[in-house]
Amino acid sequence: MRIATWNVNSLKARMEADEKWLVRAEPDVLLIQETKLSDADAPVMPLGMLGYEVVHHGEGRWNGVGILSRVGATDVITNFGDGPVRDSSAGAATQVGEDDFDPFDEARMVSAVCGGIRFVSLYAPNGRVVDSPFYEGKLRWFERLERWLAETRAPDEPMVLGGDYNVTPADEDVWDAVKAHGGTHVSEPERAALARLRGWGLVDAYRETRPEPHRFSWWDYRAGNFHRNEGMRIDLLYATAPVATRVVWAEIDREARKGPPTPSDHAPVVIDVDQRGKPIDAGWEGALARMAARTKPRR
Repeated sequence: MRIATWNVNSLKARMEADEKWLVRAEPDVLLIQETKLSDADAPVMPLGMLGYEVVHHGEGRWNGVGILSRVGATDVITNFGDGPVRDSSAGAATQVGEDDFDPFDEARMVSAVCGGIRFVSLYAPNGRVVDSPFYEGKLRWFERLERWLAETRAPDEPMVLGGDYNVTPADEDVWDAVKAHGGTHVSEPERAALARLRGWGLVDAYRETRPEPHRFSWWDYRAGNFHRNEGMRIDLLYATAPVATRVVWAEIDREARKGPPTPSDHAPVVIDVDQRGKPIDAGWEGALARMAARTKPRR
C-alpha cells in the first residue's frame, strides 16, 4: 500500500496539479489538508473517475481536510468526534475571517478506516507568533489530539496520523536552526507536543526510513526559498508500530512542488507499506547537486 500526505493549499486552485500527481504516484491513500472547501464543494466526481473515494471535512474558505482512498473508507470521524464546525463560506449567515480563530471550531481533523488501517488527516494550526493567542491555541489543539488518542485509540492499532503538523521535529528538519530560532514551528513547546505523540506510540515513518538531512516538505513561495532549499519538514506521517514496521520505502516528492500549473507550497510525503509502489523520481539528487555547485567557494 502506498500512503501519502499533502497540504494542497486549496484543492480547487490546485485540482489540475493534484490530478497529475495522483496519476504520477498512484497512492492508495492520500491524506490532504487545507482544501479550503465546504463538504458540498468537494470534487467527489472527478476524483471518483480516478478511482478514489473521497472523505472530506470542510468549512468553506479556510482549513479543510480529506482522505482519498482506493481501498475503501469506513467509520468516519470528524473534529475528534466533538460535533460540527463553523461555516466559513462566503455565503454563511455569520461571516468569519482568518483572524476569527478557534482551533476547535475549524475543520482540522478527519479519520477513516481504509484497507484495514485507521487513517487520520490532520491540519495543525500555524501558531503565527510565539506566545500569541494563535500559538496558545495551537498548543491546546495538540493537547486535544493527545487526549483523543489516549481516550479512543491504542498504540497496537494499525494507524497513520498524517498531515501538516506545522512543527519541525528536530533541527535537521529546518534549513537553518539558528535563523529559525525563536519562531513558531521550531519552539520547544511545539516540539514537545510531537515528542509526546511519539511517546504515546507513534513513529516518524519517513525519518525512520530516510535519515538524510536537508530534505523538506514546505518552502515559502517568496524570495526563491524553494530553489535555495530553505524549507522545513512539517508534513509528517506518524504511524503506530503495526504499520511502521512494514514500511519499505519513503520519499518527499520535490518534483510536485514545481509548476506549471502553480503548485502548492508543500510537497507530498510518501511511504510504501509491504512492497514498493510505482517508481517516481523525486528529483532530490539533481537538485542538491546543483545547489552544492552554486555554493562552492570561489578560488
